[in-house]
Amino acid sequence: MATEHRTPPVDPLTLEVVELIGAVVARYHEEYEEVAGRHALTGVQARTLALLSLGPLPMRRVAESLKCEPSNITGIVDRLEARGLVERRADPDDRRVKLAAATPEGQRLARVLRDSLDFAREPLAALSDAERLALRDLLRRMLPV
Repeated sequence: MATEHRTPPVDPLTLEVVELIGAVVARYHEEYEEVAGRHALTGVQARTLALLSLGPLPMRRVAESLKCEPSNITGIVDRLEARGLVERRADPDDRRVKLAAATPEGQRLARVLRDSLDFAREPLAALSDAERLALRDLLRRMLPV
């Protein structure tokens, strides 16, 4: 006889934490969409630019990071490239692979976008350094390695 796998019940505290994380994520995306719109970008274009401002990436990795189909990323990069914010380069390690990279103007705009996200700045500033470090460490523990 097969043993039925049962998920343990979720306690109220865990449910509350999950709801709070969801609210923070929703607020982050709302503000990102708003800030991006001020610069004639969609939220996903802005997030792509932010990701590429950290360093060149193969298109496949961009798609994986943003949880998008590779064909969608191609179109997003095309539009960012047309605005002079992103460029495509051959990967020096494998010339068959194309990397997407933020241009200097793309780097500048990515900083402007990042600096415009205000929703968490004030609440985080109200926390002590120790509290912010603890929050950071707890959030890191929740993410897969």
